[in-house]
Amino acid sequence: MWKPFTDPELWKEYILPGLVGTLKAAFAGMIGATIFGVIFAMARMSQIKPLSWAAGVIVEFGRAVPVLLMMLFLYGALTRGGAEDIHAFIATVTALVIYNGSVVAEVIRSGVDQLPKGQREAGVAIGLTDSQTLRSILLPQAVTAMLPTLISQLVVILKDTALGTVITYPELLQQGQNLSSLHSNIFAALVVVAIVFIIVNWTLTSLAGLLERRINRRGRTAGDRGGRGAAGDPRRRAPHHGHDAHARL
Repeated sequence: MWKPFTDPELWKEYILPGLVGTLKAAFAGMIGATIFGVIFAMARMSQIKPLSWAAGVIVEFGRAVPVLLMMLFLYGALTRGGAEDIHAFIATVTALVIYNGSVVAEVIRSGVDQLPKGQREAGVAIGLTDSQTLRSILLPQAVTAMLPTLISQLVVILKDTALGTVITYPELLQQGQNLSSLHSNIFAALVVVAIVFIIVNWTLTSLAGLLERRINRRGRTAGDRGGRGAAGDPRRRAPHHGHDAHARL
């Protein structure tokens, strides 16, 4: 049952194309979910009530409907005139973007809500509008503070691409099933697919952890929200103000 996996041609024809399909859908889903999440998080926190209400309805809908159900409905709508490979890709990515983008939007909104109120007041005090304050001051801090949660959600996108096998999208799991039908070794094929998924997920998690550590070294962590960074530490600014007061005297 394991012997076929020693054949390089098998990897070339089944496993590697499936991995490429998984990475394509995951990459498109990650980019789309990030953009979707940022836009709808800002819309939901907007002072324009109709916009905030509409964004809230869309986000709650995206979180409530299962990803697989969205894939099935989207695939059915796209294939009314005949099924093509691109239809399965579009349905898979769109469903991943809607669901995970809605989760990302809620994560970002939660991060903004956890910031001290003084951050928003400071933005207004220097003449920024509410939208400018949100975009320039609050959003960057919220994204940095919630980075571990956002990274975890991106890993979920990679794993959820496997749901595309239900609509025959040629991702890794689908190719593994095709391979198992050819050699009648479904257990061995699924074990190999699982190992490949584990390696890819571990690599993505490691890269994300490296990014987070680099951000932490730059001092852009959630702990800076309390104003204890280099720019917000009153002990570092006190001598400067004292010197100015002495000069004026």
